[in-house]
Amino acid sequence: MIPDLSQLLSLLPPAALPPGRMVEPEDGGPPPYWLSDAPADPGLWARMRALHPESGLWPLLLSGLSSDESRPWADGEVRPADMSSPERHDVAELLARWWAGCTTVDEDETSAARAPYGRNWPGLVRPGDLTEAPDVLADECAEFLADGRTRLGLVPATRSADTLAVVGWSGPTNHTGDAGEISAVLRSWEDRFGVRVVGVGFATLNLSVAAPPTSTGHALAVAAEHFAFCPDNVWQGAGSLTAYAEELLGMHSWSFWWD
Repeated sequence: MIPDLSQLLSLLPPAALPPGRMVEPEDGGPPPYWLSDAPADPGLWARMRALHPESGLWPLLLSGLSSDESRPWADGEVRPADMSSPERHDVAELLARWWAGCTTVDEDETSAARAPYGRNWPGLVRPGDLTEAPDVLADECAEFLADGRTRLGLVPATRSADTLAVVGWSGPTNHTGDAGEISAVLRSWEDRFGVRVVGVGFATLNLSVAAPPTSTGHALAVAAEHFAFCPDNVWQGAGSLTAYAEELLGMHSWSFWWD
């Protein structure tokens, strides 16, 4: 059940928020998020993030479809009632299933892209070592992402990973139609890599990463998880896990895009 958004908003200082509104989902039900009317200034995200322990509202920088910026956030093109709870999912099983789906296409192309791994899922990666404070790093990432077009969203969620399931985001619909599965993986990444969800677009996701891989072997193993989670990062990006892993070394932000 989505908490009472209006009640949580009332916990914020009266002058904390710019003009905005609660957005109702297209399938009915209570509003799952609040959206600012205008683009967010660079420091607003950090101020809202600092208030999260008291308000229970996690901030997101929300961007729309390039051809129609009202979609999905201003239009309420979300379906929270269709999403499962992240607690229902075993992350290792999820990633193994997605890995299998990614490796059953053309064998010649797939084997080259997934090398040095084979058809069998290589398993969950060991945690990274924190090099930054996760929330402070998220603030810095938000400053970079606030490009004069992104709006502020506030979502009733105890942790950043859960926001996608709470709002009913359908960005990865061609990969999975259940944002609860995406949130389950993000919970695991929060725990293992100090990840925070910062920005969400129509089909894009931006995370801050406080414990990124710092060795080639570790980065390659993380790349395998990313491939299962979002194959387009490899298929339409670096082209192979080894090339993609080089991009992840020491990187304090991860971005994903689903076709």
